[in-house]
Amino acid sequence: MTFLPITVAVLVAGGVYLLLQPGMVRIIFGITLLSHAANVVLLAAGVSAWRAEPLDTHAGDEVADPLPMAFVLTAIVITLAVTVLMLAMARLGGDDDTYRIPDSGEERHA
Repeated sequence: MTFLPITVAVLVAGGVYLLLQPGMVRIIFGITLLSHAANVVLLAAGVSAWRAEPLDTHAGDEVADPLPMAFVLTAIVITLAVTVLMLAMARLGGDDDTYRIPDSGEERHA
């Protein structure tokens, strides 16, 4: 079962690559990819045997643990909200740091 570790590795590698890029939107997408990698790790840790649904009629060891699924669902909602907030702030802020030099109070001599 090497599909999940490879998926996590690709998501983390893509997220780190995007975090190291100069654009703000790329950094935001990098953070989003890292959060998706964390969600896949949580699901892989909580559903190791890939058992039945948590609220089915089965009982005992056949039932999957619903707690990691609830954590991942909460993390997905929080990631969506944070991503939308960061994208809105990036859009409103623009590239002010590259076009305007902040006033430091020092005089400039030519």
